[in-house]
Amino acid sequence: MLLGRRGRGSDRREPGGPAPEAAEPSPRAAEPPAAGRGEPPRGRRAPARNDLPGDAACLVGREEEFSLLTAPVSPEGVSVVAVDGTAGVGKTALVARSARALADAYPDGCLYVDLHTHSAAHERVGPQRALRRLLRAVRGGGDEIPDDLDEMAELVAAWRKATSALRLLLVVDDADSAAQVRPLLPAGPGSRVLVAGRRRLLGLDADLRLTVEPLEPDDAVVLLRDLIGRSRADREPEEAAEPARRCGGLPLALRIASARLQNRPSWTLAFLAGRMSDDVRSLGELRAGDRSVEAAFRMSYDQLNPELQRGFRALGLAPTTRFDALTLAAMLGAPGEEAEEVLEDLVDASLLQQPPPGRYRLHDLVRAHARRLAAGAPEEAADRTAVLDLYVAAGRAAGDWAPGGFPADARASGPSPFTGRREAAARLKASGGELVDVVAYAAAAGRYDHACWIAEALIDHLVHQGRYPDCRAVLELALPCADLATERRMASSLRSCPGMVDIYQGRFPEARTWFTEALDLGRGRGDLREQARATAGLGAAEWILGDIEGAVAHLGEAVALAPRTGDDWLSVTAWCSLGAIHSQQGRHQGALEHASAAVTTAEKSGRPRVISNALCFTGHALLALDRHTEATELLLRAVRLAREAEDLALYAASLSRLATVAHLQGSLHSAVDIHREALSTLTPSASTWLEMEVRVRLGATYAAAGRPTEARHEFETALALPAADHPRQYGRAHEGLRALEAAAEPPP
Repeated sequence: MLLGRRGRGSDRREPGGPAPEAAEPSPRAAEPPAAGRGEPPRGRRAPARNDLPGDAACLVGREEEFSLLTAPVSPEGVSVVAVDGTAGVGKTALVARSARALADAYPDGCLYVDLHTHSAAHERVGPQRALRRLLRAVRGGGDEIPDDLDEMAELVAAWRKATSALRLLLVVDDADSAAQVRPLLPAGPGSRVLVAGRRRLLGLDADLRLTVEPLEPDDAVVLLRDLIGRSRADREPEEAAEPARRCGGLPLALRIASARLQNRPSWTLAFLAGRMSDDVRSLGELRAGDRSVEAAFRMSYDQLNPELQRGFRALGLAPTTRFDALTLAAMLGAPGEEAEEVLEDLVDASLLQQPPPGRYRLHDLVRAHARRLAAGAPEEAADRTAVLDLYVAAGRAAGDWAPGGFPADARASGPSPFTGRREAAARLKASGGELVDVVAYAAAAGRYDHACWIAEALIDHLVHQGRYPDCRAVLELALPCADLATERRMASSLRSCPGMVDIYQGRFPEARTWFTEALDLGRGRGDLREQARATAGLGAAEWILGDIEGAVAHLGEAVALAPRTGDDWLSVTAWCSLGAIHSQQGRHQGALEHASAAVTTAEKSGRPRVISNALCFTGHALLALDRHTEATELLLRAVRLAREAEDLALYAASLSRLATVAHLQGSLHSAVDIHREALSTLTPSASTWLEMEVRVRLGATYAAAGRPTEARHEFETALALPAADHPRQYGRAHEGLRALEAAAEPPP
């Protein structure tokens, strides 16, 4: 098969195995060499010697790489290209195809030497042995090499002398270091050297360095279909994608998978995919005769020094697909700089990928191999504990609760791995949706306490990011672990957490149910912290649902309990809710006193979101007392802190209240602009309650500005939102529409 679409792989011939079948050269390779670039004119004689290996019968993708490897080079010097990539990715096949396409441009000889670095020790070819082979190739016989020519320097000198007037193409396969390759470089101007190996040869002066990546998914399917035969593949046109995906785009894996299908005529592609249902099972399936994907990985691992082997095993226990230096540092108990050096060395050994700078990942099959190695290592339990503790620490440092908002335990002792809230939050954001995988990993490993601790620590961070689906996914995984955890308080805590998520999303009846269950469990254990948190959450839900008496009672209880637990976040939350109830009842001075107490406690915590929230409530109380200038100052600070904390919902709420001040001061145009900015920051996952609140206020401002069409649009949009749990906002929107209709009626 010719080179196909843009892709990422082919395979390499096993040492000592038969050469792949020759294939028709690609159209690009058949073009005549460009004149003036060192290539011979048309009609020149064929190469004097051609030791190149046979071409691969199926080579898919690689158009870009092939073009780079066969591009014209300067006739003045020796061109060197270094090709690297993980085991089984197709380096040799690509280089062999490229070399055959170039062969006619090198009539003095096309030579090939396999250093067998990743073979048995007796098969490995050192530089001296390789030089003797190459000298025999260009001289035409072994007897021309003097027996006393044993010193490396003498062999190198003889090789350079023998090649000084020759234009050669040399392929060096399975190289592991620049020191292996440098002595083999020919001296003749216009010669070209293609070096293939798993390790990146940073010490080799190369004109081009090319890393061969695994095949793209579409190309992997094409290669698999070609290998098993189109007629058989066409019987299951949709089924090839899964086994191709399980092979991770590695042509060696795809060839072995196709061999298994060819040897099992009754197997279907769907049946093979079922046998490769996870990465570990895939490794077991990817072996045929003396070929094995895992054996190829093991040879790479065996070439590492003990420090790198230790780091590689530890990475097999990383709970996420992508990770950073801090992950490995935690498991190794080493400084971040040392962990980063290990990671970079593993990248150079083609055992690790680096998609963006500072983030690393293992190929799925390489990761499965690392996990197998880690499973039998004595440090496995300690490594797993260390990396899970890292996520507990990150969640606790990033959220508003702060580490002091959690009961003292082993994870709260010792120095924090983070310099502060910003660093911890940035790390969690970089992990993205993989945070759910961390909880799943802990639960699957039987680390039930860690699954609960991590979920509990992540919730505050996730809700402020508006990542409610992730919140629920994390809690669904962790809640079953609460009954299996040794820390019994988790049964209550992990019921308060979904209650808090429901509060943020405006699902107040559901929140009341969760907090009621959490409160019963907290009281049953006599756990003041869990009792206080559940009581505060229950009070907030009751207030919105109209049960003012119950809300005041529960919030008052939370205010009394919070100082006894040292929970500043809870104190601020309870004071703010009580202040809002007072404001709703027209008791604005009492509301201001509660809000001021919240600000004092929030300032002590130093958490920007907590301070911003307290300032919002205080600004609202000042607004009700017609203290507009003071309200504006506090709300501007609240907006700034919400932006700093990257809390879009709080930012929108702060802006909307600031717009209300502008409205009351008569700056209607400014108020409209601020309200619209608040709306623009709301994400699709934002609270319905918050969106309704902003739209109702914006509608009122439009109406006051004499813009009834825009006002009607905002009121009707608010009413179109799911409003069953938000009767106050629903009623205000209807009032706004009635006022517009009344204003439009002609006077009697």
